[in-house]
Amino acid sequence: MSPDSPRPLRGRLAVVTGASDGIGTVIATRLASLGAEVVLPVRSPDKGRRALDALRREVPDAVASTRALDLASLDSVDALAAGLREEGRPIHLLVNNAGVMTPPRRQETAEGFELQWGTNHLGHAALTLALLPVLRAGTARVVHQTSIAARRGRFDPDVISATPYDAMASYVQSKIAIGLFARELHARSRAEGWGLTSTLAHPGVSPTNLLAAQPGVGRERELGARRVIRLLTHLRITGTVASAAEPAVLAATAPLSDDTFFGPSRLIGGPARASEPWEPFRSADDARRVWALTHEAIGPRFTP
Repeated sequence: MSPDSPRPLRGRLAVVTGASDGIGTVIATRLASLGAEVVLPVRSPDKGRRALDALRREVPDAVASTRALDLASLDSVDALAAGLREEGRPIHLLVNNAGVMTPPRRQETAEGFELQWGTNHLGHAALTLALLPVLRAGTARVVHQTSIAARRGRFDPDVISATPYDAMASYVQSKIAIGLFARELHARSRAEGWGLTSTLAHPGVSPTNLLAAQPGVGRERELGARRVIRLLTHLRITGTVASAAEPAVLAATAPLSDDTFFGPSRLIGGPARASEPWEPFRSADDARRVWALTHEAIGPRFTP
């Protein structure tokens, strides 16, 4: 981007989880190109440094930094939030993008929650709630990243602890919960005058690292589905990593109505656009249920 190009996010502070690779790096880079200062909370310092290098190659004058965060540890979430609060700066954008998908064997977070439930949903919910003072100060936009896996079904927390472990079913529940939490956060902000807005995006399908070899979650080889997705991307049927980032960028920057939901123009790819929320996200009762269950799980230290 030319230095003379308009920078609509100049002076804004954005926090993007999962920005150490893939879609998250693209989201952070796009926000930096629009003028935002970007914070990248990362689990791996080495990956964080590489992501910063990639971002600065694209946006040489970017203001960007990393912080430590492991979403599978509520202590780590608490430490990051405390540090950002202590800095005393309003946060204007929070993009809850990080995630883990279908570990082949059941794994747990530091607190004993199933890994996908604990990382994808509880970790992000705790971070959002712990940051409420600085989000409110920045009249922030909070963007939550869900998945096309959540477009059908209904929230059922019994699935998460069911035996035997069903990796995809647990993943779906975590992503439905994200959508419902996003809805309830927006509703409570309006009702209680918090001043922030909460919205939802999904990236469609693209060849990201979610299905790659992930020794840290017990996957030694990439899944066959990732090879198929790469072929479909080559044929321009599914999205690229870059195009898959655009719905979240649009969600972070576009005008909102109460039920705005952002995704590709086709379910699995295409230009980003606003659309109607999927059926699993529409129940106000389910949204309140997720809110209550989330607070019970993460405990009072994250209660606003």
